[in-house]
Amino acid sequence: MKRYFFLALLIFLTYGHVAQAQSVCLQGYVISDSTPVIGAVVFIPSTTWGTQTNSDGYFNLVVPKTGYYRLRVSSVGMQSIDTLVLAQIPNDTLLLTLTALQSEEVVITGVLSEVSRMESVTAVEVYQSSFFKKNPTPQLFDALQLINGVRPQLNCSVCNTGDIHINGLEGPYTMILLDGMPIVSGLSTVYGLMGIPNSMIQRIEVMKGPGGVLYGSEAIGGVINVITKQIPQAPVFSADVFSTSQWENNIDLSVKWGKKKVQGFAGLNYFYFGNKMDHNGDRFTDVTLQDRISLFQKWSIVRKENRVASIAARYVYEDRWGGQLNWTPAFRGGDSIYGESIYTHRWEIIGAYQLPIQKENITLQFSLNEHRQNSVYGITPFIAHQWIQFTQLVWNKKIQHHALLLGLANRITYYDDDTPATVVPSEVYQPIQPLPGMFVQDTWSLGKRWQLLGGVRYDYHSIHGGILTPRLGWRFLRKEEESIRLNIGSGFRTVSVFTEDHAALTGSRDVVLKETLSPERSWNANLNYLKQWHFKKSFAVVDVTFFYSYFTNKIIPDYTTNVNQIIYENLQGYAVSSGATLNLEYNFPFPLKCRGGLTWMDVYSVDHTTAESKIRPVLTERMNGSFMVSYTLQRLGLTVDYSGNFTGSMLLPIQANDFRAPESPLWSIQNIQVTKKWNERWECYGGVKNLLNYLPPAYSIMRPFDPFDKNANDPITNPNGYTFDATYMYAPNQGIRIFFGFRYLIL
Repeated sequence: MKRYFFLALLIFLTYGHVAQAQSVCLQGYVISDSTPVIGAVVFIPSTTWGTQTNSDGYFNLVVPKTGYYRLRVSSVGMQSIDTLVLAQIPNDTLLLTLTALQSEEVVITGVLSEVSRMESVTAVEVYQSSFFKKNPTPQLFDALQLINGVRPQLNCSVCNTGDIHINGLEGPYTMILLDGMPIVSGLSTVYGLMGIPNSMIQRIEVMKGPGGVLYGSEAIGGVINVITKQIPQAPVFSADVFSTSQWENNIDLSVKWGKKKVQGFAGLNYFYFGNKMDHNGDRFTDVTLQDRISLFQKWSIVRKENRVASIAARYVYEDRWGGQLNWTPAFRGGDSIYGESIYTHRWEIIGAYQLPIQKENITLQFSLNEHRQNSVYGITPFIAHQWIQFTQLVWNKKIQHHALLLGLANRITYYDDDTPATVVPSEVYQPIQPLPGMFVQDTWSLGKRWQLLGGVRYDYHSIHGGILTPRLGWRFLRKEEESIRLNIGSGFRTVSVFTEDHAALTGSRDVVLKETLSPERSWNANLNYLKQWHFKKSFAVVDVTFFYSYFTNKIIPDYTTNVNQIIYENLQGYAVSSGATLNLEYNFPFPLKCRGGLTWMDVYSVDHTTAESKIRPVLTERMNGSFMVSYTLQRLGLTVDYSGNFTGSMLLPIQANDFRAPESPLWSIQNIQVTKKWNERWECYGGVKNLLNYLPPAYSIMRPFDPFDKNANDPITNPNGYTFDATYMYAPNQGIRIFFGFRYLIL
């Protein structure tokens, strides 16, 4: 995936004398995606006049006299540019643009070390922070909607919680990483993604398909790795503030500090939305009201031989609620006015320390997070506490044509809630659950064009015993800008039935296990073709992937056989997720950039105990896609971005004799934004979200006038026996709105 690099060159002219002649000092900054570029070469061709940028992206180049000069700027992985500059007094200010070679994009996901994207055996999609600025959002959960094949799915019309689907697989199959650490757990997938400040994000890497060899349980459907900014490349200060016509207010700030040995980077995100809206007339809030603050701090220690030593911490607090318009906290947990209220306290710590062993690259990585949730769904309380400690020791070793990766890992999970299912330990519930493991992976380079990858992981689960996870990969570089990749691997998932279905666990239900649950297993095959064209003034990319996943032992909870029970058992059959993804990108010779993608998928399960051959899961579409078009008016400093996504029909959760449609239509959310860049520090932006004003049906909530089912058994007013239900949700219940914001940057 192509990266767009923005090079802002600020020229200051000063006086000086060299060899009794007037000289001019060209000073400026080289930045990439609002972050300084370190070590970029700035020089005048065919001369000896040149310099490099320092850790702040700053350069100082002396030329002998005033006049016109052809200035060249180059950096590894970027397309060099030449520009004609006039060295004179008074000072001039220039603004230039540099585009990176996509083949040189660096990725970490899939190999646990930095490699060129073109050299990676695993197909990894890379999205820079500038990509998400094309449609600014207050949280990462919403921003992911622009990635083809990745879809944020809202699962509740009242509390607006949801999960992240990759290629049609539900949220529990997606692993969310922060700097490679599994920081977001099953209990807090949505809450962990909300509140990650955009100011701390350098890029996001998406690997579709199982990553069990390197990441273990939960990486069965895909991995989303959020890479935070490296402190030397972070700006000294940045601010991003915006608001919408519906009074959503977001503030995103960051600051860099420190000395030569110790440096720090801090980020703050605050989001507030307190506008009670009811456009569909059901007397329920259309959008959950939220008050959220997130604090992020990262420290880095400068060590000999550039060894890694860093630690980062984040704290998130959120108060959100949705429900009837006249609900207040005084009604929390009562049965007179319905509301769903969630208080979240969450903190995280991640770190890495490279051991001081000569000529060896051995790194200790660790993470620790605690999540406390105090929720009430109507009259049903749910109070949960979870912490996860993860430690990993990784050894990267290069031996001739082999890149060897060995690791020892241990994950300890603690979980407790107030439901009957966790009163006493059982076959499936253990308050403290360790999961130690070890893995080995080898990337073998057979010349410049061929690479083979093989790996295996062994984990030991106290309930399920030993679990073996193999992986095999192959990459063929047909030309310098054309590659074919084939990856075959296995994944597993140890299911926590409590963290994933907490809303259904009430005091009146008993948990019934028909058998000792086995971990879910999958086999996956991905075939990827990537082709790039670098023309004189344009660039094009075609990225095609065919995928097939086969699941066994899938666990699907049964709530309907007995209304007083939740029955768990492994699927007596199998499940399949297959399809194809197409991504296209083209940069025209003039300042127009287009990108788009389409994913087709066939997701189903086969239960040998029923007569139905294929069972489609609810809230899983057969097709989705995204697009983005950007045009820059360089003389005016204006950029216009038109973006959107579209989602195909999906089955919806309905009741018996339900009058609501059993399937959703094809729907699309589209946005337009105009950005004005005033100078190297200031820019403002504004536009329209949900340009088509698409909304789901007004009757999404069943019986909103009787949320506690006090009259559900009345045969006259409710002959069909409907009950209150807020799970009929497939699209955001938020219509067209205007937004405006500004960004300020100090390098």
